[in-house]
Amino acid sequence: MTAVDNLWYLADEADQQAEQTHHQLQSAHDGITEFTKTRWVSRRRFRTVAQRISENGLPYGAHALVTDDNGAVLLVRHRDVDMWVLPGGEVDGEESFEAAARRELTEEAGIEATFDGLALLGRVEFHGDGHTTWGVLPIYEAEAETTELTVEDPDGEIVRARWFETLPDDARDRSVLQSWLEDD
Repeated sequence: MTAVDNLWYLADEADQQAEQTHHQLQSAHDGITEFTKTRWVSRRRFRTVAQRISENGLPYGAHALVTDDNGAVLLVRHRDVDMWVLPGGEVDGEESFEAAARRELTEEAGIEATFDGLALLGRVEFHGDGHTTWGVLPIYEAEAETTELTVEDPDGEIVRARWFETLPDDARDRSVLQSWLEDD
């Protein structure tokens, strides 16, 4: 007897949730810069990502693009991807996306910031084992209120936080961030 593969159904559910989330964010925020990323993943990773997207439309949670008074950008070093990334992470329960980005900022860098709406709205497309789905990556704009950095990440994924006057070569999504910083 052959087991029925429901991955196509999960991908379809994820697509529907991503579409709703994208529409809600796009409608609530004017003039957002949008971008698209594509990822090829294993079948197992595809299932995990599609399940996350089915919950709230987000494969990676919500993030913050934080600058200080001098225009330096805050990035955190993610242990698992070995790159500098924007602080952020998964949404807990009924938490708003912005609240999740704010909480993650506090955990991963130990600072407070004033949030000023959505800066970037990403569409992340996933391909795995003949299946395709997509999710939304909201990135909120924020201005640092404090600048002394302390990493207290309960997941242990973030090993360092640092301010950058110039984006490092190994910053994730460097070209998207650079473009936004130049336009801002």
